[in-house]
Amino acid sequence: MKSDAVKKGNARAPHRALFKAMGLTDAELERPLVGVASAESELVPGHAHLGGLAEAVKAGIRSAGGTPFEFPSIGVCDGIAMGHEGMRYSLATRELIADSIECMALAHALDGLVLIPNCDKIVPGMLMAAARLDLPTVLVSGGPMRAGRFGGKAVSLSTVFEAVGSVAAGKMAEEDLCRLENAACPGCGSCSGMFTANSMNCVTEALGIALPGNGTVPALDAARVRLAKEAGTAIMDLIATGQGARTFLNEAAFRNALAIDMALGCSTNTALHLPAIAREAGLDLPLALFNEVSAKVPNLCGLAPAGPHHMEDLHAAGGVSAVLGELASLGLINAQARSVSGLSLGEIAAEGRNLDPKVIFPASAPRSATGGLAVLKGTLAPEGSVVKRSAVAPDMLVHEGPARVFDSEEEAYAAITAGSIRAGDVLVIRWEGPRGGPGMKEMLAPTAALAGMGLDAQVALVTDGRFSGATRGACVGHVSPEAARGGPIGLVKEGDRIRIDMKACSLDLLVGEAELAARKAALAVPEPRVKSGYLARYAKLVGSAAQGAVLGGGE
Repeated sequence: MKSDAVKKGNARAPHRALFKAMGLTDAELERPLVGVASAESELVPGHAHLGGLAEAVKAGIRSAGGTPFEFPSIGVCDGIAMGHEGMRYSLATRELIADSIECMALAHALDGLVLIPNCDKIVPGMLMAAARLDLPTVLVSGGPMRAGRFGGKAVSLSTVFEAVGSVAAGKMAEEDLCRLENAACPGCGSCSGMFTANSMNCVTEALGIALPGNGTVPALDAARVRLAKEAGTAIMDLIATGQGARTFLNEAAFRNALAIDMALGCSTNTALHLPAIAREAGLDLPLALFNEVSAKVPNLCGLAPAGPHHMEDLHAAGGVSAVLGELASLGLINAQARSVSGLSLGEIAAEGRNLDPKVIFPASAPRSATGGLAVLKGTLAPEGSVVKRSAVAPDMLVHEGPARVFDSEEEAYAAITAGSIRAGDVLVIRWEGPRGGPGMKEMLAPTAALAGMGLDAQVALVTDGRFSGATRGACVGHVSPEAARGGPIGLVKEGDRIRIDMKACSLDLLVGEAELAARKAALAVPEPRVKSGYLARYAKLVGSAAQGAVLGGGE
């Protein structure tokens, strides 16, 4: 066992003395030592309940003959960080999470890991650590929040963001906004739509690194506690058989992850996180592969914000296993890929049952023939950009309009709420990429304002920043190269024509090469927004969004 390095032989008597200072017995030290990385936090509603799940995981580990050690992970709540300086830190924490788990696992010679995240960057950060370390690993998330009820309809956090735009447009009273905010988030868990957190937690099932049900069992259900205990017993099987994380995180697993991504209509942020996790596993996951899979895999679910259903509906309809079953019926998953459950993906798919075809469309009659995400390339995005095509109004799949140019999210939001954006416009928000932001802020505030004002089916938005999974509409993010890397998005002028074709997967700035060259020669690069601290270091090291915005990718 790896832990022998801290507990075997006379030379390790001082180490054992330190373990015994915490009350451990000789019998406990003879067992495998398992790290339980928990992102419990009183600042994050998706994580406030993780302490109970950590206790369940530890109970499972002990019952299967291991000795657990819980240690913490940081985590940012994207919703609370949204729309202000805090959002610069969200994506940047992914690397801190991965690095800190690496430090804890290797410094203490742990034999295996159970990871307990729930929200946006915490899940991929922990998975990056798992792929890097290749220790036996199981991930069990905190589970999704249930949808709220308001006005006889199911609502979520994105409903509240959009309602802010409705109030600004005079379509909703402030009193109703207050009632909505009290109803939208009824309890702990990751926000209830197919936003980034739930996207990644569902994807972990297809990656084979989590047990079936991980993505959809509601946060406060007893079944979530049982799942946590099962994760604790599963890690002991992996340790006994020597199966590290890369046993599961292989090329077949990432293709399965892309397939479930497209079928569910997951967040555009998966196009940042999956390549970053794959890189840690020694694999390449180019953006082109997203379109290749999307062309073959149909979109089967219209989950908020793309449709009326929420995570509890997906769970009741059969969960990720049922979606895998639909895809397997068309031969669209690698059935031989393995899972930490001990089953193959094919066996999990065979056990899946689609209990509600209104929530999970049959693969033979899909919601759309192509997947939920699309990668667009062209003269405005030579390295690529990403859009959640399943959440775009049909009339906006192809759009051409005049550019309305803003050099920050705040400028754009002010223009939207002031009523200066018109139908047909293409908003361009730049200098908000991984380096230029720095931190690649999510743009939920402006996109929700557009939706709340009824402009989401009439106005497009293009940015080198990114979007929350709660965003809907013709919103194209991750434009690469970003403005701070000299990308064409930094050369756009007010009134330039921009053409978006999501059917042909193209994004073009309709300006001649000679004019762009002249603009580039005259471009005045703005001063960095952050000049000290972690974000300043991050900006120097972070790479392009087209390769997952990983550290070490800087020029």
